[in-house]
Parts: sequence; structure tokens; C-alpha cells
Amino acid sequence: MSRVPATVITGFLGAGKTSMIRHFLATASGRRLALIINEFGDLGVDGEVLRGCGDATCAEDDVVELANGCICCTVADDFIPTIEGLLDRAQPPDHIIIETSGLALPKPLVRAFNWPEIRTRVTVDGVIAVLDGAALGAGRVAADPRAVARQRAADAALDHESPIEELFADQLACADLVVLNKTDLLDARALAVALGAVRPRLRPGVRMVRAAHGAIDAGILLGLAAAAEDDLAARPSVHDGAEDHEHDDFESFALAFAAVAAADGLIARLRAVAAAHAVLRIKGFVAVAGRDMRLVVQGVGDRFQHYYDRDWRADEARECRLVVIGEAGLDRAAIAAAITSG
Repeated sequence: MSRVPATVITGFLGAGKTSMIRHFLATASGRRLALIINEFGDLGVDGEVLRGCGDATCAEDDVVELANGCICCTVADDFIPTIEGLLDRAQPPDHIIIETSGLALPKPLVRAFNWPEIRTRVTVDGVIAVLDGAALGAGRVAADPRAVARQRAADAALDHESPIEELFADQLACADLVVLNKTDLLDARALAVALGAVRPRLRPGVRMVRAAHGAIDAGILLGLAAAAEDDLAARPSVHDGAEDHEHDDFESFALAFAAVAAADGLIARLRAVAAAHAVLRIKGFVAVAGRDMRLVVQGVGDRFQHYYDRDWRADEARECRLVVIGEAGLDRAAIAAAITSG
């Protein structure tokens, strides 16, 4: 019996993983897809967005969320039983898509595909790293680990690499295909900066494609046949040799509040909060007074996108629900007060 292929979608917070998945759901050419969404935080925003896409190739019960915990830290308890449940269905999926949280290390997840329970039934078709081109073009999340090592040697105050840099390096090192997203936001100079930050880090044979709004056809993303679980030695990680890793450098909290008078006012407050605090990501659903549709808000840094996705259901509370993700030590009270003050 042939093994079911699985694609791992990795990438830093706000890089555009969910947008990319929504796009290639529409170009899946009839494949039965199952999605595993690993959300960092208390509110499953990404799963809700994908369930609302209404695509026939991916029904509502084909979207499985593993919330409140990095997928690579909960393999035995959550991930393996979830994979087994999908494979044991009367009609198993043709392809499994796994969207990791922005904080997940990809290599431990790929290693999990060697567990005896699933080894002969599923294979990693490929690991896709989605990169925020706009951030890279501005020089963010793009430090060379060797340059950081030289800085550490020269400066006693630099005791370790930042967690963000480590995550970025690990996600690139594990990738079979790299998607440089948000290139529509880059001028020629910023694009050159972004490409220069990524290309030297790519493993031999790994290609990079450019995208705007995550618009990449499924024919490019699926069918890589990388069998990544058999190729772990070629995917170096700064965490190799460590038994596990911690995410204590990050924290998240959920915020619920009443409908807002206007979307623009809320977006302005969110931008101000992101600029004033160590906030990496804000996302969620917003109720706007006088509107019957739910507003989806997605923000990374001070860049925000928002759109109405569907009508509020009768059984839903028409309220705003946001998740704030940032570096440890967030001033939760100040952030909550600033967001809800309008």
C-alpha cells in the first residue's frame, strides 16, 4: 500500500502560511485534502479561517486543530493520534497539509514521521518554508548565524542568538522549497536585500519561488516527493543534540471585548499597540457595529490586513476575539486597555 504524502508548511509568524493554504486549496485539482493546524495561542484563528473557505476538496471535518502547544513538543500526545485518525478513515485523504505555528521547529516534526505507528503509512512529501519578504527586505529576521557567532565572540554582552534568528535558520535549513511571500510590497532594492539574505542559507538543490498574497499553485507545492524523514542528516539545526526546546521567550494571550464602532479605528489602535510593545502578531475576529459580517484581522508588526469573511451565525456571540503573540514580558493590561479604548 502506498504511503499518504504530507506537506509541512513552516514559516515565521505572519509570513502568510494560511493565505497560501487557502489559495492552493482552490487549485488542488480534486485531491482530498486534510489540514492539521497547529496554533500558538488560545484562539484557533487559522483553523476558523480555513474552515470558512468553503472549498469542496477540504470539508469542515478535514480541518484538525492542535491548539495551545507547539506541535513538535506534543508529538506522542497529539500529533501521532491525529495522523492515525486521518489515515484510519473510511476515505483517507489523498494528501495531508500540516501548518505549523510560527514558533515550531520543523526538524523534530519531520523526525516524528519515523515513529513506528505511522512510518509505513505516511511520508513527508516536502517541507515548505514561507518567508515574509517585506520583513526581510527591511533587514528583519535575516541575521546570518555565523555573523552572530562572530559578534558573540567579540562582544561579551551577547550570550546567545535570539530565538527568532534560531527559528528562522532552522526553518530555512529544513526546507525543500522556499516561498518568498509579499514580494508585491518590495521595490527593487528591498527585493535584492531579501534575496541576498535567503539565498546563501539554502541547502543545495532547494529552490525559492516568489509570491504575493501566498498565491502559489498546488501543482508547485505538492508532489515534491522529498521523503524528508529519510533525509534528516542533510537538514542541520541549531538545536541538534538538544532533547527538547522551550518557548519561554514568547507568550500569547486572548482578548475578548464588545463590538467596535468602526474597523478603521480598531486597526489604528492595533498598529499603535504593535509599535509600542514587543508584539509580533495580532490576529482574530472582530464584530463591527451595524455589520452582519465577521471581520478577520491579521497583523504582523505594524502591518495589518482585514476583510469580511462571512455572516455571523445565530449561535455565535457577536464580539471581538483577538490573540496577541509577542516576546515574553508583554504588558497585557496596557495592551488590552489600548486595544479596547475606542
